[in-house]
Amino acid sequence: MSKPAPIVAEAPGVMRTTGWADYALIDSGNGRKLERYGRYSVVRPEPQCLWTPSLGEEVWAAADAVFDPTDEEDAGRWRFREQPKDTWPLSWQDVTFKARFTAFRHLAFFPEQAANWAWLDQKVRTAEGQPKVLNLFGYTGVASLVCAAAGAAVTHVDASKKAIGWARENAEASGLADKPIRWICEDARRYVQREARRGSKYEGIILDPPKYGRGPDGEVWKLFENLPELSTLCAELLSDKAEFLLLNAYAERISGAALAGLLSEKLKDRGGNIEWGELALVQQDGQRQIGMSFYARWAP
Repeated sequence: MSKPAPIVAEAPGVMRTTGWADYALIDSGNGRKLERYGRYSVVRPEPQCLWTPSLGEEVWAAADAVFDPTDEEDAGRWRFREQPKDTWPLSWQDVTFKARFTAFRHLAFFPEQAANWAWLDQKVRTAEGQPKVLNLFGYTGVASLVCAAAGAAVTHVDASKKAIGWARENAEASGLADKPIRWICEDARRYVQREARRGSKYEGIILDPPKYGRGPDGEVWKLFENLPELSTLCAELLSDKAEFLLLNAYAERISGAALAGLLSEKLKDRGGNIEWGELALVQQDGQRQIGMSFYARWAP
């Protein structure tokens, strides 16, 4: 029996990630952000930081690592004050994961996603029984481990064999290797198409696609071209007892309103509510925040 269309929030929300024991946004400005990842302080480019830094240049100059970008998007190289460890452990609530200096300016996870992790944790813990959760484009698995620690059976899908390996390491570090987590190295679209044909169902789906990517067999992913089809298939995979569908995107030309409109169409017979807006990192002095990505999320 179909339900009315979801109620879409009239105004956007801002999900703010503040620092925790192993992470802080120390300062920002002049197109950069200064962050703390456990024992290391890190400077990375952030074009949105149009303002002047609050702290003196001597604080920035003392950073352990600086990412110098090139003209190519996300490309560049790290410059270190002293050679750091290849990996080091960080924790968020019940989950431990390894930070590492990747070639793409980030440290193998995205700290602003902590606001989403908290929401997912709550959704899983209040669900009946052991909900099945599908995490597409799961990368190094922090969201998967948050859900597993909260009591979900998780299917983690990513096209990168290296990322799957890092995710497994994070599961070991978290003491969650014995939890019901399936690690699938496959193109997300191909996997979801097969799951739809099988009639598989999930109580929760996390969809965090890149703007552009390639599958393990050369499949090409383009956000604006492929997201509508993938969203249709994800809607088919939601069970009658579904608790959530979380959609997150980083592309410059996307918006929370656009993501909400897409979910509203794909979930038109499911009722419930759709919230949408922006994820933001909050500076440790509380004076500034940096918008990092956009989200839309459905719940019954």
